Amino acid sequence: MHPIKLTMRRSDYDVTDSIRTTGHAEVGSTVTEIFERIYPTASARVLEQAFADLAGLYLGEGKNHHPCDTEYHDIQHVLDVTLAMARIMDGYERHRNGYAPLTPDHFLVGIVSALFHDIGYLRRKGDRTHRYGSEYTLTHVTRGSTFLRTYLKALGLGEHAAIGSQLVHFTGYERNTDTIKITDPVLRKVGEFLGTADIIAQMSDRCYLEKCRDRLYPEFVLGGLARRRMPDGSVNVLFSSGDDLVRKTPGFYVNAIKRLDNQLNSAYTFAEKHFGGQNLYLEEMRKNVDYAKMVSNEAGTKMLRRTPPYTLLPHVKPYPADLELD
Repeated sequence: MHPIKLTMRRSDYDVTDSIRTTGHAEVGSTVTEIFERIYPTASARVLEQAFADLAGLYLGEGKNHHPCDTEYHDIQHVLDVTLAMARIMDGYERHRNGYAPLTPDHFLVGIVSALFHDIGYLRRKGDRTHRYGSEYTLTHVTRGSTFLRTYLKALGLGEHAAIGSQLVHFTGYERNTDTIKITDPVLRKVGEFLGTADIIAQMSDRCYLEKCRDRLYPEFVLGGLARRRMPDGSVNVLFSSGDDLVRKTPGFYVNAIKRLDNQLNSAYTFAEKHFGGQNLYLEEMRKNVDYAKMVSNEAGTKMLRRTPPYTLLPHVKPYPADLELD
């Protein structure tokens, strides 16, 4: 499977510029094709159900959740991560080199975990404490794990629900991966794939820098990651503005590569196997980081002019109009 050579990549498409990542149907079809190629006799029913459920939840069509209101951690992000996840698992199966094979259930648990790894940002309709999903930034991974434990059972994957629900912790930074207790060595690999997909998908997004400045920074402000109050009462400013977040992207990239190599065991190399030798995700990541370095030499970030696709419902507000962003 060889990547397409591009001159201009579209903002609502994946790294190959061939799959639209703002709607669940196209990504779902692609992931199902990969699954059926690896496991020609297995049923894809779980995949079809999971993609449909995801779309319904993010649009607020379920009885328990409000629609997605996080601009950065939106449906495009989770679909992009899910596509990267499928490609990594496909590359793994193509070139396992002695590793144990992924069963159909392992693949399905991996895809479901990718689809719902950020479900913890969605507010429940009975929530009277939080007005915005971004307020769950520090706890969304644990909330997602709780959701997955029940949801995997509902999909008929109850045998893997206890362990599978822990996979989302590979996408969080609050825990070292060594502390995630997963005894199944293959599912641990799947967890490493998920943590990898989460990093490489978002950092290779064509509008990654614009999204960091205009969408991720407000989420950090609401979620308590931009500024932290210290025990002595002082305030530690981690990111002073969206521009500041962009300027610090190269440093984050260095740490992300360390995490990819050391804690996630270089699982990104399996994407190269899927693409036939070229790792489009790492290439696009480097382009974004190189451009961030160039932008950092300017007074502001006016050089960032791309317009990311908007996936939230028209009536949904991601944060209060009076949110202090400076």
